[in-house]
Formats: sequence, structure tokens, C-alpha cells
Amino acid sequence: MPIYKQDRVESLDVPAHANAPSAVGTHSPVRALIAAVSGYAMDGFDLLILGFMLNLISADLGLTSSQAGSLVTWTLTGGVVGGVGFGILSDYLGRVRVLTYTILLFALFTGLCALATGYADLLVYRFVAGIGLGGEFGIGMALAIEAWPADQRARVSSYVGMGWQLGVLAAAVITPLLLPHIGWRGMFVVGLFPAVGSFVIRKAIGESELFVRTNATNATKKREFPIKTLFRDKTTTKHSIGVIILCSVQNFGYYGLIVWMPAYLSKMFGYTLTKSAIWTGASILGMLAGIWIFGQLADRIGRKPAFIGYQIGALVMVFVYSTLSTPDALLIGGIFMGLFVNGMMGGYGALMAELYPTHARSTAQNVLWSIGRAVGGFGPLVIGALATHYSFGTAIALLASIYILDLLATLFLIPELRGVALE
Repeated sequence: MPIYKQDRVESLDVPAHANAPSAVGTHSPVRALIAAVSGYAMDGFDLLILGFMLNLISADLGLTSSQAGSLVTWTLTGGVVGGVGFGILSDYLGRVRVLTYTILLFALFTGLCALATGYADLLVYRFVAGIGLGGEFGIGMALAIEAWPADQRARVSSYVGMGWQLGVLAAAVITPLLLPHIGWRGMFVVGLFPAVGSFVIRKAIGESELFVRTNATNATKKREFPIKTLFRDKTTTKHSIGVIILCSVQNFGYYGLIVWMPAYLSKMFGYTLTKSAIWTGASILGMLAGIWIFGQLADRIGRKPAFIGYQIGALVMVFVYSTLSTPDALLIGGIFMGLFVNGMMGGYGALMAELYPTHARSTAQNVLWSIGRAVGGFGPLVIGALATHYSFGTAIALLASIYILDLLATLFLIPELRGVALE
């Protein structure tokens, strides 16, 4: 079982070594954070433009609703494969090098989506692009968190989490403007540009100094396989199960809502694409605020109290949202629902970084998050099935119940580790 040590940091400013060159490059906390945020923004941008384009792609390629929903599911399934594989590689080969591999793979197969001729080849392209996408979250999170002191760790985690929403917000603004003119194929080409930008930023930073030091210290030792570390004893296994539940609920709720909400608003309330985009943009602003506030709270009052407060808020707001019917109520309710439902993104990176040692940190971030993402990939399918048999309103109301499981996992399976030194 890991031994945690208290890490005392006197200042909330950027660490003194922030802009000093490391032995392996120009790694600094600020640059590492920018790299992690930009990579996660790329992921968010890609998945939301896919959500906006499902109806057009379905009409053009003759897809059923189930086939259209499966494009999201298989993208996320690819993310699980990539998350596991690239997470392990990152703990052996280094954060920056493996991140470069993930970006190149993602960019190539996102571009190929523009050339798809039917369901089968588009599904393959989305799956392989998802493999590249899957490596981004955990490796970028580890890269950023390893560079910052303990009393700023949750805030750094929240800034990386905000990267996804910034990408989603960009997609919500750009898609309605470009989609009518360049079509869904052109939008996949547009999706290449964030990947290129992220690749350039990755090339400008050096390797994580904590990773380099840990590898040098353990060079003569037989290292434990990273996945085995996540389940090395009863206590660690309990923690890992708890994190898996948290990540699963997070992804299930998020994807279930964000993928189907434009269709829900269109069918139930006659929203146009532009009005749906306005709702999405307002909800994303709520999510950004929620993630930022979570990071501040978690560094001040602890991880568990912040998670519990947000889980109760999500339970209440998702149910309340299912009862709203006026445009103003839907807009304002969407902001507060987004704040709680996705605000918890601000804490997962710090929580997992503190639970697992450096030689398994990227693996932990990616494997546990990817398992949650795999479960979350069924969110759009489940919501779609419930909406077909009952109604969208009923489906959303039932979605609220998953946060009860989230709350129980936090109370009984997750420890409080605010302020510990990274092992």
C-alpha cells in the first residue's frame, strides 16, 4: 500500500523552477499545463462536432438511429483501447513522446472520416481516431499535475478539465456557422486543425521532471507492471473500484446529455440548430464555471466534500431539468445542470494522481478514466432507447438516479488525500 507524505508548499505562485530548463528539455509547469489543456480541448471539439453532425451524416449515408448513436459509442470504445495502451506506454517511454503518437493517430483518422462512403468505413475511422483520442486525458493530466505543488493540484486538474469544455464551446460556436456551407465532410477536415496546433505545442515542451527522476531512481529495480499497481492490495483495489464508479457516472451522465440534448430540444420544443447551439453554449459556460469552482473548493476544503456537494447538486438539477418546459427555464436550468453534472471534471486528475505512484500514474489516469468512458459510451444508447419507449423527459429524469451511486462510492470507497506528496 502506498505511503503518503505531507507536501508543504508556502506559495500559491508558479514554482521557482517554472521556467527553468530541465535536463531533458524545456519542461515547465506553465507549458505543461498549456499542453494538457490544448490536447483535451482537441478531444472535446471533435466529439461535439460529431454530435451536431449525426443527423446530416445519417441522412447522407442512410444510417439508422442506432447506427448513428454507435458512431459515438465506438469512438469512445476506441478511446478505451487507446487509453489503456498509450497510458502504459507513457509510464514506460515518457509523457511527451507518447502524447505525440496519440495526436498523429487521431489527426490521420479524423481526416479519413471526411472520405467515408458508408457506415462500415466511417465506423472504422471513428474507432481508430478514438484510439488516438483516448491517450490525451490521462497523459496530459499526469504531465501537468506532476509539475505543480500539492496545494494547487486540484486547480491544475480543473484547468485541464476546462480544456475539454473550451473545445466543446468552440465546436458549438463554429459548427452552426460552417456546417451549412461545408457539410459534415468539411467539418471533419476542420477537426484536423486543433490536432495540428496541439502537436506543435507538444513539440515545444520537455519531459516531466518527476517522471525522469523516478525512472532514474528505479532504473536498477524490477518495476511493477502499471496495471497491477492499480490492484496491488485490498485497499488500493477498493480505491480503484471507487474511481471507476465515479468516472463511469461522470461519462454516462455527460455523454447521455450532451449527445442527445440537441435532438431533445428540437423534438420537444422545436429548437433549430442555432437555438440548440445557444443552449449548448450556455450549458458549457455553466460547466466551465463548475469545473473552475470545483478546483478552488477541492484545494481548500478537500476532495471528498467537493465531490459530495456536486453529486447532490447533479442529482437534483438533472431531475429538475426534466420538468422544465419554457425557453428561459431550459436555458437557465441548463447552465446550473451543466455546473454540477460536469463540474466534477475538476477533481478526477488530482484524485488519481494522489492515489497512484509515478510509475503507474498515466496508466491509472487513462485506464480508470477509459473504463468510465467505455461505460459512458452506452449513455447515448440508453437515453435513446428510453426515449424511444417512453419519452426524452422520462429518460432524463431516470438519468438523475445514477448520481446516488456516485455519492455512495465517494462516501465509502474514496479516501481524502489533499496535500499529500506524489509518490
